[in-house]
Amino acid sequence: MVSGKHILLIIGGGIAAYKSLELIRRLQDHGARVTPVLTRAGEEFVTPLSVSALAGVAVHRDLFDLTAEAEMGHIQLSRSADLLVVAPATADLMAKMAQGHANDLASTLLLATDTPVLLAPAMNVRMWTHPATQRNIAQLRADGIAFVGPNEGGMACGEFGPGRLAEPDEIIAAIAAQLRTGPLAGKRIVVTSGPTHEPIDPVRYIANRSSGAQGTAVARALAALGAEVVFVTGPASVLPPEGVTVVPVETALQMEAAVSAALPADAGVFAAAVADWRVTSASDRKLKKSKDGLPELSFAENPDILKSVSSLGAGRPGLVVGFAAETNDVIENATAKRLRKGCDWIVANDVSPATGIMGGSENAVTLITAEGAENWPRMGKDAVARKLADKIAQVLTSPKTVS
Repeated sequence: MVSGKHILLIIGGGIAAYKSLELIRRLQDHGARVTPVLTRAGEEFVTPLSVSALAGVAVHRDLFDLTAEAEMGHIQLSRSADLLVVAPATADLMAKMAQGHANDLASTLLLATDTPVLLAPAMNVRMWTHPATQRNIAQLRADGIAFVGPNEGGMACGEFGPGRLAEPDEIIAAIAAQLRTGPLAGKRIVVTSGPTHEPIDPVRYIANRSSGAQGTAVARALAALGAEVVFVTGPASVLPPEGVTVVPVETALQMEAAVSAALPADAGVFAAAVADWRVTSASDRKLKKSKDGLPELSFAENPDILKSVSSLGAGRPGLVVGFAAETNDVIENATAKRLRKGCDWIVANDVSPATGIMGGSENAVTLITAEGAENWPRMGKDAVARKLADKIAQVLTSPKTVS
């Protein structure tokens, strides 16, 4: 995915800096060349010797290192790489970037570069959620800076919440997405995700428990393989991935329109949990309790986006993948759904409450194709996404027809 690419890795100060050592190794395993830059704060957590030993090159540390300036000035250093990656990106370093400060080597490189930049933040949860940090993040996003993470979990300080550095594999996937490298480079894929919200009145709606986690993971995995991903998402509880075109929607009708606008595409992956029905005449005022009894609601069937796309003629994607969330007779129901919808594949799973899959971090799926059912073991949703993305890549890069 990143073979032959040159990555300038800036290591900020924080306990998560130890993960940068594993990131260097993993990038090299993938064939990338890594030039490390270590901040003064970063040296408090990892040593220049360990970074240099893993990278196989000298570590850049000082802005006014005359020897280094004679060999490669900081301007050239900032522009010689294919991508600048900051991991971990601290609150202080992001604040410098947002305000345009350049008082050390790292901040100067980031201000002087015309190369794309990817930040992997890591900090205490209170620092991450602080309004000042969020303002800086909004400014950096507006400036075109990409982000990966942070993840949610336990902190070294003992607190829990968003602020954990993304894992090395996630950062590498985000790097690949930014570089648009991999077997799916040049391919356009539409992915739908999340629930839809069908309004009853201004404060109530019909929805389901879908978190959007699986669809988000699929979009991220496809982008990591180089695809141009159009990500049409309902109101999910997880953040959309970086490196994709995000189209936010709320209702099924809006999702249908967004998918239509995103076509043509090489493939479509329809992971959204679209509500089957909508209220035909949603009230423009909050419905009140009344002595006359319960309000009467009339319903209409929502558009079948998967079936509509599957039945397109010349504009049909070469591969159409649907999802089937079932609570009983999973394989039988999903097999019937594939035939009924006319799609190529169905990714089926059991979302009975006892499984903990709906809204959880793991999934156990069965891939239904014309050739039969392929059971996958229970694994994390990111692992499911990577396996599905690899299979999609095999089809889209093969002269054989879909099966």
